[in-house]
Amino acid sequence: MPTTDIAAYLAPGQRAHLVGIGGVSMAPLAEVLHGMGLVITGSDSRQSATVEHLQSLGITVHIGHSAENLEDAQLVIRTAAVHDDNPEISGARARGIPVFERAQAWGAIMRSYKNALCISGTHGKTTTTSMCTHIIMAAQMDPTVMIGGTLPLLGAGHRVGHGDTIILESCEYCNSFLSFFPTIAVILNVDADHLDFFKDLADVEKSFRAFADLVPEATGVIVANADDENTMFTLQGETRPVVTFGLEQGDVHAENLTYEHGLPTFDILCKGEQYAHVSLQVPGEHNVRNALAAAAASHVLGVPGTAVEKGLWAFRGAGRRFEKKGTVNGADVYDDYAHHPNEVKALLTTAMGLGYKRVICAFQPHTYSRTQALFEEFVEVLSVPDVTLLAEIYAAREDNTLGISSKDLCEKIPGSQYFPTLRALTAHLRELAQPGDLILTVGAGDIYTVGEALVKGE
Repeated sequence: MPTTDIAAYLAPGQRAHLVGIGGVSMAPLAEVLHGMGLVITGSDSRQSATVEHLQSLGITVHIGHSAENLEDAQLVIRTAAVHDDNPEISGARARGIPVFERAQAWGAIMRSYKNALCISGTHGKTTTTSMCTHIIMAAQMDPTVMIGGTLPLLGAGHRVGHGDTIILESCEYCNSFLSFFPTIAVILNVDADHLDFFKDLADVEKSFRAFADLVPEATGVIVANADDENTMFTLQGETRPVVTFGLEQGDVHAENLTYEHGLPTFDILCKGEQYAHVSLQVPGEHNVRNALAAAAASHVLGVPGTAVEKGLWAFRGAGRRFEKKGTVNGADVYDDYAHHPNEVKALLTTAMGLGYKRVICAFQPHTYSRTQALFEEFVEVLSVPDVTLLAEIYAAREDNTLGISSKDLCEKIPGSQYFPTLRALTAHLRELAQPGDLILTVGAGDIYTVGEALVKGE
């Protein structure tokens, strides 16, 4: 990493080149920096709607990577998926142009805000960040927002506001969130994940503790899940203020929790006092926890309970989080980003309780390393649905040096079927679908295209 502080470069007129500019947190970064008066160029491996949007703002985006794309850039910012052998990174280094990580840029930006609300956790980050956004918007605090997914309220995954609060989804992968400057650090849960980077659970816990320790000792607050043993273990001995949340325990917790058609209604108590009465429009106990986390963070910020009620009632889910795609042959088709066994378990537990005749889960594992490291957990949880269909593993940033395939999962999951292509999986789902079915396309790769093809009749 460069020793120079990136903040010195983030000034109007400076020329920044973003490698992987079409990514979910690179594109909003490009837009924010563009709005700050920097001259932005970028590159991406393919054309997309996101790239077209950036181009419509006057940002030059090259498709494909070449050192020539750098032109007269004064700094380069890259996404974590771009490695040192990328020609633009090696080209920048050869010319002495400083190369910064995406997270360093976000970190520098958030330092200019009074409130930096950073939501971390192995699962639930996008949903909770989205809930916080709804609440802070309902409180008319005009926040700047960066979410790792699309939020219908924003029509995007980001927002450039003029208030004194910034809300960021904060990812632990490659220790990205350690470049941040949170004033409120939310920890939803801590699990063994991203084991292509972390050695083991203890290594993950160490990273989250370092994140918590970024909070200013005198003025900052850590918001933590009292129901999650790993989170509580991670924070043992912490001297900074900690506000806990939980279903039945913690400083912020739920009371009088009831469900109607899978949708929860409950009171939120903060340190024994009624704070809000909430009716969620998204199902499942895991979303009650996400809402409690968002409410706890909002309480720390001094947001009135009425804004929590209004914001959470208006929240209908983030993109790719139990997102309804439509119907096929009378079956409901939903898509979800879940890609860790605990996320898949939460999704399927909710789905199995919604009253459908059959729950059909089409799952695409994400990365070879995760599939191997959590193989037994995947076998267990994918045995829950009435029908389990497996797409081939989505490689993402990896090569298959492990020789693993979804076929290996299929052999261990009773009654499951394996499909080498998404086209074959789509065709089978169309034959299978009937009224009373819930079809779930699940995974962090391109499995969502299956649901879209189904409902469009492609």
